[in-house]
Amino acid sequence: MTGPATARIRTAALALGFDAVGFAAAELGPQVRARLRAFLAAGQHGEMAWLAERAEQRSHPQALWPDARSVICLGLSYAPASDPLATLRQPTHGNISVYARHRDYHDVLKGKLKHLAQFIVARCGGAVKVFVDTAPVMEKPLAAQAGLGWQGKHTNLVSRAHGSWLFLGEIYTTLDLPPDASHADRCGTCSRCMAACPTEAFPAPYRLDATRCISYLTIEHAGPIPHELRAKMGNRIYGCDDCLAVCPWNRFAQATRHAKLAAAAAPPDLASLAALDDAGFRRRFAGSPIKRIGRNRLVRNVLIAIGNARDPALLPHAEALTRDPDPVVAEAASWACARLQAETRP
Repeated sequence: MTGPATARIRTAALALGFDAVGFAAAELGPQVRARLRAFLAAGQHGEMAWLAERAEQRSHPQALWPDARSVICLGLSYAPASDPLATLRQPTHGNISVYARHRDYHDVLKGKLKHLAQFIVARCGGAVKVFVDTAPVMEKPLAAQAGLGWQGKHTNLVSRAHGSWLFLGEIYTTLDLPPDASHADRCGTCSRCMAACPTEAFPAPYRLDATRCISYLTIEHAGPIPHELRAKMGNRIYGCDDCLAVCPWNRFAQATRHAKLAAAAAPPDLASLAALDDAGFRRRFAGSPIKRIGRNRLVRNVLIAIGNARDPALLPHAEALTRDPDPVVAEAASWACARLQAETRP
């Protein structure tokens, strides 16, 4: 039964604009820890060394904060108002993951979490710690445990109300709060998310090989993109939504009501992005999550998209970058030139 503290916290969270709220004990079962160990042992985390370095804190909330007794899991919907994959049909423009088409969600989510944390301390007592996804917190298993949804075969959280479009945040607290019932897995026999992956990053249901994932390659991976995956990336220059977008549960999701999270309508053209220097990059992406990967990594991604665009008009933009001071950018430019030159041969 929901206790008075959880009822007050839930009401306050919804009043602050959160779209989902649930409560879980500050612990994760052995199955969750085993999955994380297997993922790391297989090297499927790639260059994300921070996943391995803080694996113990990630897999056990009380290893991160021994005094924690409960976790309050919060969700903000960022469901798009239109087809999130429409830009894939515009090869001379860059496709950006829906979550990065507006303000940095970390800022939006953390502000709301801090307000809720202040309410909890003032009205319910106890101590709290606030986390967005920069901390070693297994937010998706905790959210599933708190009843916000379940981890789908694409390993992301799926909500019956919000589909695959929820930003997650957590408040750890010393309060001993009654937990909500965990959510049952409702994927059934559906495997659309796995079939939609352009680079076949899912070796099995509920397993992700991040080293093949376009989100990892365009955001976390610092070196050259593996040649065998470049053509599969199309015009995806920051992240990838394919596995999220095809989930049938999205049909129940309403477009986000949060103006700061609503996706921008116009996709950027590849030519203007290829021309960015460091200062231009910082100006263009101030306040965006894209800013964290820096100019060189974004332009590397743009050059892969230019090579895939099959538009000879983009050749001069690639040629100009073959002499870029960054060797990864210069190599991607040479690759793009070779692809485009092949298009012009009789």
